[in-house]
This record gives sequence, structure tokens and C-alpha cells, in this order.
Amino acid sequence: MRNFVFGVCLMTAASSYANEIIEIDGSSTVYPIMEAVAEEFSLADGNEMVHVTVGVSGTGGGFKRFCRGELDIANASRPIKQEEIEACAEAGIEFQEILIGFDALSVIVSTENTFVNYLTVDELKRMWETSAQQKITSWKQIRDEFPDVPLKLAGPGTDSGTFDYWTEVIVGEAKASRADYQASEDDNITVRFVSRDKYALGYLGLAYYLENQGAVRAVPIGSREEAVVPSVKTAKDGTYTPLTRPLYIYVEKSSIRDRKVVRDFIEFVDVHGQELVEEVGFIGVD
Repeated sequence: MRNFVFGVCLMTAASSYANEIIEIDGSSTVYPIMEAVAEEFSLADGNEMVHVTVGVSGTGGGFKRFCRGELDIANASRPIKQEEIEACAEAGIEFQEILIGFDALSVIVSTENTFVNYLTVDELKRMWETSAQQKITSWKQIRDEFPDVPLKLAGPGTDSGTFDYWTEVIVGEAKASRADYQASEDDNITVRFVSRDKYALGYLGLAYYLENQGAVRAVPIGSREEAVVPSVKTAKDGTYTPLTRPLYIYVEKSSIRDRKVVRDFIEFVDVHGQELVEEVGFIGVD
């Protein structure tokens, strides 16, 4: 992973810590990456007593906590918004943005679903736009060849960066979405909902799809002739569009400046993060 400049000297030697806590929260998509980093960091010599907490309140929820000064690091599946920058500034919170990888948003259905072989972006928009609420309720309304069975939807809640990105690139307007769906910032709930209903459809990060391929399958996106399945390869080669997106962490600068354990943690991300990003199913920063 790239070396990042923080205006401070990052220490390379491992140190012993006594009951130090690093607080991380935010994106459920970035969660597997930072959970893996936290586990490996705690196994390093001298770090056994460091407690790294990683929450999943969603990108927006993480930024709310971050800008209140409650976190050392916020995980985000989108760039920080202007209003969040202003909230941090009002609270005297300065931050460093770090691009840690890329994700391929995955559209999933149950493995028992036998009729959805691909979907176009226009069909996804028809499912999810605000005007679809209480009106687009059958698969046959999406495509004539689909059966006349209930269309049931699941996905991230409104605090999620995944929700923001999805609505922007699929619906065409950030935050614009029908509200009559199973919403949760926890992607595992989306997986369970979709896996248990052969007429359900959801969207989530690539890592959660890869972890649950026995229960759900990814729908290729594009035209009938050129639909593409989400994967590390198709995200890297640019063929899986428009659902490939950047992932970030935001680090509180006073934590970097004042706490050696946080400096060491960020250096650990710098040195080992690339390997861990790819190990949990995401796309590394070249």
C-alpha cells in the first residue's frame, strides 16, 4: 500500500502498550478490512494489550461519531461530504483521508432463483427509484419474460455509504430511493433476507457476496450479451461498471499526533493493508 504523509514521524519499532484502545466505526463494507487489520495488529509483538474496536454504524453514522470526537478512525465507502467536513470543523476535528481499496457493489439473489440471468442498469433503476414505491411490486413489471411473482428488496439503510453510492449511480440521485424495502446497515441481514426468499434481491459489498456464495449468487450487470459478474478481476479491468467504487478511512489528526499507538496502527495499515484488503475480497490500491 502507498506510504502516506501525516506531518509526523511514523515509528517502525513495535512498542508495548498497556490497555490502549483504538476506536473505529463506520462503513459495514470497510468493516471486514479493518477487522482483519485490527486482528493482525493485535497479534504483533508488543500490541497484545491494545484493544481495537471496529463498529458498523454505516458511513454516515461513523462520520457523525467521528465529528463528535468519539473515534480515532472512521471507515467510509464514499468520500466525506461537505456538511460532514463542516461538522468536523465546528468541533475542531481535523482529519487525514486515506484511500485503502476499491469495492464492486454486488447485486444478489437467492441460489434458488432460476430466472434472473442478468439485469441492466435501467432495470435496477426501475426497481429502486422513488416512484417505484408501492407500485413496482412484481418481477414481471421489470421484464415481461420474468414471472409474475413478488419483488422483494433488501439493502443498506440511509446512513450507509453504499446506499449513497447506489442511489447516485443507479437511480441517478444520491439518497433518492424507494423506502419500502428491508433496510439495514448490517450487510449480513441483507444476505439472510435474500438467501431465505427466492424472489428477493439485494445489493451489498463484494466481500459479503464472496463470503456467502453458498446462499446467494451475484447477478451479472449489463446487456444480455455483455453482462458482467462482480469480481476483483472485473473491477480491476474496468469492465464491471458503474458499480466499482473507492473505499476510505479517515484518521483524526490529534490521535495521530498525540497517541503513538494510533501512529503505529496507521503505519501497520500502510505496510500490511494492501495484502489484507485483497485477502478479505476487495481490490487493492495499485
